[in-house]
Amino acid sequence: MMNGEIVPTETLSPEQLGKKTEVVARRPPRRISGYLLHLALIAGAVWSVFPFIWMVLTSLKGYVEAAASQAILPQHWLFSNYAAAWNEVGMFPRYFANTIFISAATVLGVLVTSTLAGYAFARMSFPGRNLLFVILLATMMVPFEVTLVPNFILMRRLGWIDTYSALIIPWTASAFSIFLMRQFFRSIPGELYDAAVIDGSTHLRFLVSIVIPLSKPALITSALLTFLGSWNSLMWPLLVTNSPQLRPLQVGVATFITDAGTQVQLLLAAVTISVVPVILLYLFLQRWFIEGIATIGIRG
Repeated sequence: MMNGEIVPTETLSPEQLGKKTEVVARRPPRRISGYLLHLALIAGAVWSVFPFIWMVLTSLKGYVEAAASQAILPQHWLFSNYAAAWNEVGMFPRYFANTIFISAATVLGVLVTSTLAGYAFARMSFPGRNLLFVILLATMMVPFEVTLVPNFILMRRLGWIDTYSALIIPWTASAFSIFLMRQFFRSIPGELYDAAVIDGSTHLRFLVSIVIPLSKPALITSALLTFLGSWNSLMWPLLVTNSPQLRPLQVGVATFITDAGTQVQLLLAAVTISVVPVILLYLFLQRWFIEGIATIGIRG
């Protein structure tokens, strides 16, 4: 090709033909570059998954082997460690049930508040809307540790210490979830709302009948992220609860670490039990999760 025109090989001079052959020879074969790319991706995947593999394998070892051995594979596969970890604390089933209840209630609250607030920011006009949205985004920059003491004082004044209310209500609103829902709602064509208004629809009816059914990816993304944060919560439940009957799973896992020593194999077995439900939930919802994340930047 010369000056944008395709030149037949027969019309090329020997010098030009030699240069073209040299350029083609210098190009790396696509198959080799593809192999290298896949090899790099596989190496990255193994690097990311290895801590989880090590956790599971160590949870199947004996105490001495788990504490001292450098071998990855256990010499004796002790699946009984999981039953021992489940029964070791005594309250572990209660911790598990508390975590499911707290996480489900928190997810429900976040979906309600983020859907209503996100729709208001996306579709309704009111004084100070943009300013309020900027302030909302600014709260995402505040570290959790900064609000820990004020939130604890508020819970104490409300009389919610050592209650489910302290574990659920403060986390039923999320700035990120509101931002996510607002971005997704803005991607829905305005013609749908115009048609709904002609049919006599209100904002609430339009939200329930049209917007929410179309927003499944965003709702699932918000729910999954909220569920993960609530499931892994440790510092806040440890601060606002006193009785073991109210404490969630991560606090129960922390009880395996004592001054007398740590049963490493039982600790990692308990951690594996706590991780498996989240992994299964993500594998089931990953298609909607990826789709929801991909829509965050639409119509910003």
